[in-house]
Amino acid sequence: MEEGENVNEKNKEEKKEGTLKKFGKAAKGFLYGMAGHDMTRFALKTRGSMEHLFILITMGDLLGVPILPPYYSLRLLPYVVPQISTWKRRMLREKDLTDALA
Repeated sequence: MEEGENVNEKNKEEKKEGTLKKFGKAAKGFLYGMAGHDMTRFALKTRGSMEHLFILITMGDLLGVPILPPYYSLRLLPYVVPQISTWKRRMLREKDLTDALA
């Protein structure tokens, strides 16, 4: 009988630990949402803007904005090729006042 009681006690302890882990995970997600999510979104948006600016400086010839000599642009071309299509689309799309507000 004592072995059965020990097993029941262990199961209860495991359930408590599982509940505490779930609560801890939920609390962690809640605090991240309150404190860190906005900063993370801003950092990703800033990074994207900087990448597009870098591509504009290096590959501006594709849009008619020659800033760097073609030699350096050609040296960087293998690293930029995967991003050129999305960059061109972003640079050439029409901008509206609501884009600046978002």
